[in-house]
Amino acid sequence: MSPCLHRHRTPPAPPFTPPAARARPGAVPSPRERAAASGKCRLEMPQCSALRWCLKIRGRRRLWYKRPRCPPWCGGSRALRSVVRSRISPSGRCLAAMSGELTEGVIKVIIRQVGEECAAKGQAVSETLVAFMVKAVVLDPRNEFNVDQILTKRDVQNLIQLCVTRLLDTTNPSLSTIKMQVYFDMDYANRAELLREQRRVLEGRLAPLVRDITDSRPRVPDEMMKVYQMIVSYVLLSSGLGSPTDIEVVREATAALQSIFPQTALGAFISFSKKEKEQQLKNLTMLVTGIRLFNRECGNGGKGIDDLPAILNEVLPSATRTIEDSLNTCHELAHCYTALLESMHEDQHRHKQLSSFKLKEALFNVRQYEAFLCILMSDAITGAQEVEKMNVQFATTMEQLKNAVQNKGSVDTKDVFPLFVAICNVWTGFQNELLLLSFLSNMTNNLQQFLEAQSQLFPEEVLTSLLEGVTVKTDEERIRETMGTRVNVSDFENQEWLFPETTADFDQLLIQYHGFCAYAIGVKGLTLPGNPAIGILKHKDRCYVFSSKESAYIFAQDPDKFIQLTVEKAKEHAELIHLLELHHHFEYLAPYTQARSADKSLMKPTTKLDSSTQTDTHILPPSIVKSYEWNEWELRRKAIKLANLRRKLTHAMQTDLSHLRRENSTQVYLPKDVSTQTKRENSSNVPRPQIFLAGLRGGLSAATCMVKVDLTRPIDET
Repeated sequence: MSPCLHRHRTPPAPPFTPPAARARPGAVPSPRERAAASGKCRLEMPQCSALRWCLKIRGRRRLWYKRPRCPPWCGGSRALRSVVRSRISPSGRCLAAMSGELTEGVIKVIIRQVGEECAAKGQAVSETLVAFMVKAVVLDPRNEFNVDQILTKRDVQNLIQLCVTRLLDTTNPSLSTIKMQVYFDMDYANRAELLREQRRVLEGRLAPLVRDITDSRPRVPDEMMKVYQMIVSYVLLSSGLGSPTDIEVVREATAALQSIFPQTALGAFISFSKKEKEQQLKNLTMLVTGIRLFNRECGNGGKGIDDLPAILNEVLPSATRTIEDSLNTCHELAHCYTALLESMHEDQHRHKQLSSFKLKEALFNVRQYEAFLCILMSDAITGAQEVEKMNVQFATTMEQLKNAVQNKGSVDTKDVFPLFVAICNVWTGFQNELLLLSFLSNMTNNLQQFLEAQSQLFPEEVLTSLLEGVTVKTDEERIRETMGTRVNVSDFENQEWLFPETTADFDQLLIQYHGFCAYAIGVKGLTLPGNPAIGILKHKDRCYVFSSKESAYIFAQDPDKFIQLTVEKAKEHAELIHLLELHHHFEYLAPYTQARSADKSLMKPTTKLDSSTQTDTHILPPSIVKSYEWNEWELRRKAIKLANLRRKLTHAMQTDLSHLRRENSTQVYLPKDVSTQTKRENSSNVPRPQIFLAGLRGGLSAATCMVKVDLTRPIDET
């Protein structure tokens, strides 16, 4: 499956012609005026992406798989705005404190004029390249652009001419390096980004067909047949196994689809929701793909299906060898240029002889080419490893499927459907790897054009003559020479040194300057490979390596001084910003008049980022107090009522009508029957008391004489 790369370019903005009513000689029009002149809305005007470091606008991408983002070599919009922060007046003076839109208008005018002048001289340049070149010219201290002063019209014209001169110097390796960096940043995408964009593009192409399938409401058999044919087309286009215009391919796909989804099941499919239909289409695609691949393996079909494993096994070694050959050529040139530059520092006669050659620019060009090839080689190795794993997985899954079928007339869907889906997923991985491999091959071939300046400046016979009497050392030989040396930690009191035996994850440390010697870059401008075995210096949470013990000792005495020397080198050679990964030094151009000498402009790195937060509307559950009162008089009324209740007594009583209103229940323990028995039975009888009173009725005499007689028997007599 070959990748489908669609290249597109936005047409350049038309020359501005201000309205007659507002035209002023020498005035720079505002974005609103340019929009009115071009007949377009301000938001619909052509814009450029890589200019976000100075324009904050989105822009152009050469390939469909690349999302708009700011290139890594950009230092933010404030960098150039701090230089070009004004609007040119008709008198040639500049007006300060203008709005952001006017500043962007000036910058866009500068970039447009540079592009137009280059095009008039036969050199077509992109706005992205022009934007970076403008920044490179401003940063170069040799051009004497003072960021503390507002640019005049003469300064702007000087800036434009310097940019045009550098862009037209096609023999300068520095320009080729910058073009290479812009191209790689604009066109390169890692595996995840490329596959994600590929899926998005495929879904976008299939969206109209999916919409027709999910929105259709067939009533008659002809309409049902039409929907079924659209499902077959979707399966073929989504799987990439054959063309829907090939009759044999369509017949094979239809037969596979009918085995798992007959036309009679279309009625139930129509009753699904839109999301359920889309998911059903994806499931049918995976099952049909697995069935067709199984039939192809058994020799019963496979029309229009390429043998992707065989193709990958053949193409991957070839692509890897191509990158390796380019890397070997690149290493040879880098070693030769490094040897010549070292001879220039050692011999003044050689310095005069070779000073006319742009050896440093050529070395930076080759080193940047080497870095990009290493990235592509890493991706190719990862792809080869993934293909090897998928070959084993595909063979294992296919063998399991054959064992599950075994010439059976019917099999359980629970046994074979997961295997069909697994085969489809592995085959999709083969298609993705073929896409990635084609992308890497295109990137490798396109990068070779940026080495043309090398052959023009240093033909083979010229380079051979210059190397007479010069010893050329490879990077491996330089590292082997310094393997026995190591920094003595006791010689440094306030410096932290890291070694393999004392540092965990020593190989995973992030080394500054792309692993080159920190001393050689700032002092000599050489990209010598650093040897971590000598010792890694950790200064302000950043790690630095060195090519020799002497370089490490000199650098450790004043690291900030040599770091600033490297920054100054990057100002003179803008391609070092990306090569040495110095983006944190060029994030913000801050003018410091009092702390800066007359011939230097300091660079203060400031970390800035855009952040956003989002909170829930109601984090805690709502608590509504129904007894809450906001009225003061209502609160007073309740207070008086409570105060009055303090003098009241509460009485309670129960009446015949109110009792038994509440259900009560009690539980008691029932009495137990208890009896005891003794050995002796006895009883006692107490005499009954008897008292007789005589004479109460009276007699013949006037006075009553009563006699009381106790008739109770003694106890002993009873």
